[in-house]
Amino acid sequence: MKVIIVGGGQVGSYLALLLKERGHEVTVLEAKAARVETLRKSLPEEAVILGNGTDPKTLESAGIHHTDVVAAVTGLDETNLVIATLAKLEYGVRRVVGRVNNPKNAWLFTPVMGVDAALNQADVMAHLVAEEMSMGDMMTLLKLHGGKYSLVERMVGPASPVAGKKLRDIELPRECVLLAVIRNSDLLIPRGDTAIEANDKLIAITHIDQLQKLDDMLGVEG
Repeated sequence: MKVIIVGGGQVGSYLALLLKERGHEVTVLEAKAARVETLRKSLPEEAVILGNGTDPKTLESAGIHHTDVVAAVTGLDETNLVIATLAKLEYGVRRVVGRVNNPKNAWLFTPVMGVDAALNQADVMAHLVAEEMSMGDMMTLLKLHGGKYSLVERMVGPASPVAGKKLRDIELPRECVLLAVIRNSDLLIPRGDTAIEANDKLIAITHIDQLQKLDDMLGVEG
């Protein structure tokens, strides 16, 4: 299966590595040169294209005419919607996936706008909270991809070196993506300027080899 991923941030890069590992043909479009350099350290150089995913010429250079799936996973909802509309309505891509960053915009991510499947982190995490799936500071909620990856929850310890820092200033372990922050009864979608506080509950997807590093970083006691 040929997949184009637009957006080479944490979500896009993680998705690209997973799909590549499963044997799919993956091309990543990223508008920031620094991210492109980072992506090319873990993906073939020809699989990472520097360019704007809302530009038809860039999409065509990535082979959108022969693509099975387009995943628009940038950090901007308006960008993801433009990409989805182009992919579905202009190029007739069979399946289009769109990332919802702001839950208030979720209603826009519909087939009318070219979106076959919307990835709404807030909705997923709200279900986890509502169903009271939490069972401790460090818990594996779900095993993914043959047990190599886990959806985990842990609490930030009071002595954690990340407490008080903004997410953009925190270097997470490799192959780890933060999905949500639960603070008291509020669920927050993490962004670069989100500050992590002691006693926050974090939900993330991580490779099992990185669990201990994440545990140490967050000051979780064994």
